[in-house]
Amino acid sequence: MFESFRPGLLARGLCLPLLLAAAACADLRPYSGNPGGEAARLAAPPAYRIAVPPPSDVLLTDEATKDLAEAMALALRDAEVPAAVTDPQPLDLRLNIVVQRESGRDSIVPRYTLQNADGQSLASNTGAPVPLSAWSSEAPAVFKALGERDAPGIAALLAGIEAARKTTNPDALTGKGPPRIRLVPVRGAPGDGNTSLTAKMGEFLSQRGLVPQNNADGADYAVEGHVNMAPAPNNQQRVEILWTVTRRDGYELGRVLQMNEVPRGTLNRYWGDVAFVVANEASAGVRDVLANAGAPPGPQTAPEPPPRNGGNAPLMAPATAPDGQPALPPPTPAADRR
Repeated sequence: MFESFRPGLLARGLCLPLLLAAAACADLRPYSGNPGGEAARLAAPPAYRIAVPPPSDVLLTDEATKDLAEAMALALRDAEVPAAVTDPQPLDLRLNIVVQRESGRDSIVPRYTLQNADGQSLASNTGAPVPLSAWSSEAPAVFKALGERDAPGIAALLAGIEAARKTTNPDALTGKGPPRIRLVPVRGAPGDGNTSLTAKMGEFLSQRGLVPQNNADGADYAVEGHVNMAPAPNNQQRVEILWTVTRRDGYELGRVLQMNEVPRGTLNRYWGDVAFVVANEASAGVRDVLANAGAPPGPQTAPEPPPRNGGNAPLMAPATAPDGQPALPPPTPAADRR
């Protein structure tokens, strides 16, 4: 049962079968070798460029800041994002890089902020810590490794901004567009569930006209996912996934609850299509919660999950919450949610 509701008030219920069967054998590349007449148009480069000027607040010498900018621009180009080490032109997007030294630790943390041509922040990501000794060495290999590690996240951030722009209006790139969402990493899932659910949720939120990011900088709202696995009769496991949507001031806007039963141990390793289906449905619920709160994003554009089990009935009956109430207590709020 999929439920989207405000605290204490059930808004709707939708069945959510967790699809666990393997896909039937089929050619998943119908256009291989024959892309069609649209291929040339679809291969056109993006209509934007990212300027990566040498940063000034990164605890490096001037020469090293140029090496850092070059490494990041190269990594972005490898991720198919047009980027150049240059001062921004009138219509360029800009990538700002700053680092902060972690209190009480011998490491620094990089933060990346995408700005539009007017200097307004669009979205930001925070990278993983880097040992201070390695950073202070100013070795090109350190910057190269940093770019290879963090450029995909920046590319995903840009893809989210572009998706939001296309599904809403041009204001998405002016700082006045759809809400920016801090997507807190999912907790409590076995196997690769935390990583898979977080990644898929970010993709579907983008397709539904929202701009997800992994930190609180400039975010209007936060979404937290918590998974609980409980024993069930007949060698089954009860899967409960609760998504909590909060405002910047900490006020809880609503929750999206998903429940089902699966054969015991099925999700101990890989979530695969289950993460796809869960995120597809949950992102629609998050969008509805925000719409009910007066912050409607763009239209739904997320694709439906591919048919499984020959398109017949669900592989198992969805579980339901007793009395329409969530069977899982709200997760503990993140300490730095605001």
